[in-house]
Amino acid sequence: MLRAVVRAFGDPRQVIALEEAERVPPGPGEVEIRILRAAINPSDLIPITGAYRSRTTLPFVPGFEGVGEILRLGEGVAGFSLGQRVLPIGASGLWQRYLIRPAERCFVVPDDLSDDQAAMAYVNPLTAFRLVDAVRMHFGNTTGQRVGVTAAASAIGKMLLVLLAESGFQPVALVRSLATAQRLAESFSGEIVAQAPLPPLDAVLDAVGGEPGNGLFRHIRRGGAFVQYGALSGAQLDPMLVAARRDAVAFSFLWLRNWVHSAPRAAIEDAFARSFAGIRAGHLGSAVDSVFALSDLQAALARQDDPLRVGKLLLAP
Repeated sequence: MLRAVVRAFGDPRQVIALEEAERVPPGPGEVEIRILRAAINPSDLIPITGAYRSRTTLPFVPGFEGVGEILRLGEGVAGFSLGQRVLPIGASGLWQRYLIRPAERCFVVPDDLSDDQAAMAYVNPLTAFRLVDAVRMHFGNTTGQRVGVTAAASAIGKMLLVLLAESGFQPVALVRSLATAQRLAESFSGEIVAQAPLPPLDAVLDAVGGEPGNGLFRHIRRGGAFVQYGALSGAQLDPMLVAARRDAVAFSFLWLRNWVHSAPRAAIEDAFARSFAGIRAGHLGSAVDSVFALSDLQAALARQDDPLRVGKLLLAP
């Protein structure tokens, strides 16, 4: 089978190699899955650069999100059937044609979702749920706080704007340019900020980090919260700044995988049910720019960096 492999940290377009590998049968409690679609997310690419090398062991096959169909059942597996579509979660490895995964880490996909929709039902929606829950827990039973969302025109940014408003908060979309603000205004009628001065903010959900994140952290009102869930800038917040304001602003970094590995299966199933419902309703789905064969991975990575890209990229191994 063909697979993508990372054996050294660096620029994804330079260090990801395509290799042939032998298929292996599933062991006890495992299933073999033929990957139908796999997403390309920043959360796949950033670890390849070495940004999280303390949490990343080489070599590895990238790809945290996708959908596949079960081809073989290992001994003792119950509750699954051949040909059933599932979301395999909990570890990377989906940028390959066949995947072995513990059955307990697989979740059934409803028949009415397409492969493309199912392939994007995990990382962004479940991360968005956790982020909004973090804000809700910080402020207790009160609502109405102004919550800034960085990279607000991204797929997850748009989800957060909807979910925050549904939860009674006032979302403030934070974007990098007036052109992005104009595009976002076509789907979001709330407050959009592309230039200084920043409005008062009670909390920020941040996907950027680095200097932009530092500026926002300084701006949050006393008693507020800053939740970072990504580092698109390639850098974390200044730890000295975080320490200096620890009595004024609560800081946390959200890793979806930590929750996935600690939550009861029933809680994860409930989250997926909510994700599937949101995709059907239209506010948790993501647009697809292109679908590439795994053998065309280099073209897919080039398109990922293209400023004219208008949606998610999917691989069809």
